[in-house]
Amino acid sequence: MTRQDRQPWRLGPRGERWFDVGLTLFLLLPVPAFLIYAEVPDGLVMLAQIAPLAWRRRHPVPVFAAVAAASAAQVLVTDYPLWSQLAFPVATYSVARFSTTAWSLGALAVGMLGAGVAAGDWVKRIYSSESHAQDVTAYFITIALFVVVAWALGTLGRTRQAYVDALVERGERLERESAQQAALAAIEERHRIAREMHDVVAHSLTTMVVQADGARAAAAHDPTVTAPALGTIAATGREALAELRGMLGVLRSEEPGPQAPQPRLSDLAALLDEARAAGTTVVAELPGEASVVPDGVALTAYRIVQEALTNVRKHAGPATAHVLLAPDAGALRVEVRDDGRGAAAADDGRGLGLTGMRERVAAHGGTLTAGPAPGGGFAVCARIPW
Repeated sequence: MTRQDRQPWRLGPRGERWFDVGLTLFLLLPVPAFLIYAEVPDGLVMLAQIAPLAWRRRHPVPVFAAVAAASAAQVLVTDYPLWSQLAFPVATYSVARFSTTAWSLGALAVGMLGAGVAAGDWVKRIYSSESHAQDVTAYFITIALFVVVAWALGTLGRTRQAYVDALVERGERLERESAQQAALAAIEERHRIAREMHDVVAHSLTTMVVQADGARAAAAHDPTVTAPALGTIAATGREALAELRGMLGVLRSEEPGPQAPQPRLSDLAALLDEARAAGTTVVAELPGEASVVPDGVALTAYRIVQEALTNVRKHAGPATAHVLLAPDAGALRVEVRDDGRGAAAADDGRGLGLTGMRERVAAHGGTLTAGPAPGGGFAVCARIPW
C-alpha cells in the first residue's frame, strides 16, 4: 500500500464518545482532592467547569454556556487560577468545531472578555491593592492566547470537515449522474437494437411472404415460376438470419468484438434489386459515387428506404415506388413515394416502422414527414443533416 492509499486514522462515533468521557475523567482527577483536602467551593466550581465536557460534541453551545457560567462563578469563589480552567479552551474549541460560525465568534468574544476579567482578578489578588497595567496585559495575553488558539483549531477543523463533506456530496452526485447516464444509454441502446431488428425482420419477412404468395398464385398456371421465388425466399431468409445472428452475438458478448459493416448508400442498389425481385416496380434516382455521406447518415437513409419499400409491399398493392436520394445543402434528402393504395391502408398504429424512422432522423437533428401523397399513394420524405 502506497502512502497515497493510506487513509487517515479517525475515531468512529463510539470512539469519539469514549474519548470525550476519558478527557472529562482525566480533567476531573484533581477534583476529589480539592473536595477532601482543600476548599469545597473550589472543588464544586471545578466539577461544574469540567463535567459538561462529556457532551461537548452533541451539544457544543449549551456545554460552552455551562462552562462559561462556572468560570464566571469562579471570580466570586476564588481569586486563584484553577486546574479546571483548561475546560474553557476545550469548550471554545468544541463550539468552533461543531457549531456554526456565528456561535464560534460569540464564544471567542466571551473568551476575550473572560480573559480580561480573569487577568484583572488574579493580578489584584497577587499584588494586593497595587495594580500594574503591564502585569494585567501579560496575564490577559497569556489567557487570551489559549482561547484564540483553541478557537482557531476548532474553526480550521470545521472548515476542513465542510470541505470534505462537499467533496463527498459531489462524488455521490457524480455517481448518481453517472448511473443515470448509464441507464439512459442502456435505454437508447435497446431502442436502437429494437429499430435494427424491426427493420431487418419486417423487411425480410415481407419479402418472403410476397414471394411465397406470388409463387403459390402462379404455380397453378406455370409451376416453373416457383423455383426463382423459392430461391429469393431462401436468400432473403439466410440474409436475415445472418444479420440477426450478428446483432444477437453482440448482445451476448461481454466484450466488444468485430461487427458486420453497416449498410451504406452503395448498398441501396442491391436493396432496390431485391425489392424488384419481390415484384415491386421501383424507379430510383440515387446520388453518384462521388457523393460523400457520413456513415450514420447513410445507415439512416438506407433504413428509411428499406422500411418504406417494406410498407409499399405490405400496403400499397400493385404500385410503382419512386425512390429519390439527393444532397441538399449539407443534408441528405430522402423521398419514397408510391402510387398505390397505401394512403388508404396507412399505418394501423401497431407497427413501429414510422416511429423508428422518426427516431433515426431525430437523432441527426433532421425532419421526417409521412402521409398520403397528392394524387394518391403514400409518401415518406426526410431531410437528414450532417
